[in-house]
Amino acid sequence: MIHAERRGDVAVVTIDRVERRNALDLETVRNLTDAVHDAHEARVLVLTGAGGHFCAGADLGGVEGEHFVEALRNLLLALTSAHQPVLAAVDGAALGAGTQLAVACDLRVATPAAKFGIPAAKLGLMVDHWSVHRLTALAGEGPARAMLLAAEVVSGEDAHRLGLVQRVGDLDAALAWADEIAALAPLSIAGHKLALNGAPREEFQAAFERAWASEDLAEGIAAFRERRAPEFRGR
Repeated sequence: MIHAERRGDVAVVTIDRVERRNALDLETVRNLTDAVHDAHEARVLVLTGAGGHFCAGADLGGVEGEHFVEALRNLLLALTSAHQPVLAAVDGAALGAGTQLAVACDLRVATPAAKFGIPAAKLGLMVDHWSVHRLTALAGEGPARAMLLAAEVVSGEDAHRLGLVQRVGDLDAALAWADEIAALAPLSIAGHKLALNGAPREEFQAAFERAWASEDLAEGIAAFRERRAPEFRGR
């Protein structure tokens, strides 16, 4: 089951399969993808899991066939291509597909008890090429090699030290950070996200020109001169 709620400008999407430590089956992946798309009006999206775990990976009882792999790929694309920043609030297990979800998000907040890992080699599985390179870019080549080739698990505290996790904290800490980000200029964030994700130069240039011609830029300069908080509208 997937729960989605709005908290002001922040959308919170929660994976709730507590009995399976929020492991993903095909239906859950598809519902989660829909929830990500449905949150397009939010300034920030926070992805989390219920019951003390983020996502323990793929539910091996519900991933037979090619449909699950394709659906998971679509979910990862939905997270990375969302115009707004996506935060993963991680506690407990974030293993296999759980780590894939976490690294598909833009930012990660995790408790010290969080556990990141890709135990595919213990099962005879492989994760997709994109996830391998995304994990390597975020955690560093050495840690990524240990996670992928030796099935090592990294704690939330160590993940923070490596830079895979940006802040140590619980869901409340993630929501507080999301509120801070939601007050920033949406066009600036969306354009920078395009560059960080390797968008074509033409697409980034269009976003660049839109930001520099925006009402938000005028508002930001006015607020700076007037020594007040800006009120950005994304236009």
